[in-house]
Parts: sequence; structure tokens; C-alpha cells
Amino acid sequence: MTQQFYVSPEQVMKDRADFARKGIARGRSVVVASAAEGIALVAENPSPSLHKIGEIYDKIAFAAVGKYNEFESLRQAGVRYADVRGYSYDREDVTARGLASVYAQSLGAVFTAEQKPFEVELAVAEVGARQELDHLYRLTFDGSIADEPGFIAMGGQVDSVHAAVAAAWQPGESLDTVIKLAVRALNAGPQSSGETPQESLPAQLSADTLEVAVLDRDSETNRGSGRAFRRLTLEEVSAALA
Repeated sequence: MTQQFYVSPEQVMKDRADFARKGIARGRSVVVASAAEGIALVAENPSPSLHKIGEIYDKIAFAAVGKYNEFESLRQAGVRYADVRGYSYDREDVTARGLASVYAQSLGAVFTAEQKPFEVELAVAEVGARQELDHLYRLTFDGSIADEPGFIAMGGQVDSVHAAVAAAWQPGESLDTVIKLAVRALNAGPQSSGETPQESLPAQLSADTLEVAVLDRDSETNRGSGRAFRRLTLEEVSAALA
């Protein structure tokens, strides 16, 4: 009869957290920041089709770092939640706070009950009528949720990226200025070129290695649409960085 080894709950949780952090540390960084004209979402992502940034609902966007298959399943679940809630009640009842709470419950349940935690970090952003009404929520692999004021930095080089954004971000900056600031912050940490941060190369990011989207604050006026999410083209990113 084989003997069952005892492992304390504290050690199990620590091992799971370390495992998730190592997986996230391999990922490229993302910056989400509020601006005068809306919210900018900027990610280091050379893939033209495997997006790390996406639309959830009219005024809500999603950004993630970590394993693509895991955060893509969460994004799709968020879209279904928003569609069902908006159809069942009212479109105004779909909020970033409600979506972030659902994500927190899902991530927390997986972290405590499943054999392997999700190796992801998420950001949920909702653009308001004024900049002070913007909502930015950051969710970690264990279901922890934080309401971030002004900006969010996530990913493998989060310390250097966060420090660079914090040193330069100010309320009321234009969208182009915030995009440039985010790119400078992403350049502050070495870009991933392999499976671990130790294999990174100090290359400067260009428009074709970036994924950039915005939540327009006045999409109804500017584009005649209640859907605020807009993905920037390569030419638009190049112009914003010029």
C-alpha cells in the first residue's frame, strides 16, 4: 500500500502561485492607460492575428498577458456574459466592474480547485464620459482584483514598465502622447525573444511589433457608433509614434 505524502495547504498555494508567475513572466508586456480622448491599450505583439487586446462590449475592452489559449477562452466567456446580460436587462447594465467580478470568481475557482492555475493576467477597461469616470481593473491568476487609477502595466517586465509609466503619465494627456508613453515604457524592459526573460534582446519596438487599440470617449460623435473600441492600423500606429 503506497503512502500518501502530506503537503500543507500553504505550500500547495505557494507552488501554484510560483508556477503561474513563471508562466506570466515569459509573456510580453501590455500597458493600458487613460487619456483625454479615451483609453489606449498597447501590447508588444508581433502576431497580426493572435490578439492580446479585444472588444468585450460597447464601452469595454479586454487585454491580457500569459498563455493565449487560456486568456482567449476567458475573453470569449466575457463576451458571452456581456451579450446575455445586455439582452436580458439593458445595455447600460453591462459594466467593467461586473465583468471583472465574474473573471475574479472564475480565476479564483481555477486557482484553488483545479490542478493547474491559469497562467494569465487580465485588464478590463471601461471608458467613461469624462476621464475621471474611466474604470481600469487588473486581475491576477489567483482571482485578486484591483481598481487601478489611470493606468495598468502587466507582463514579464512589469516592474520596469510600471515604473516608466508612473514616472511620465499625467491626467489630461492626448491619446497620441499616451501611446508614445506606453511604447517608451515597453522599451524600458527588454523585449522577449525566447521562452524566458533572460533570453531577451534589447531591441526597440516598432509599429509592426505592436498591437494598439483605443476606446474612443466620443465614438457616437466621432464615428456615429456606440461601440467605442477601435483597433489601430499599422499606418495609424506609425503616425502616432512619429
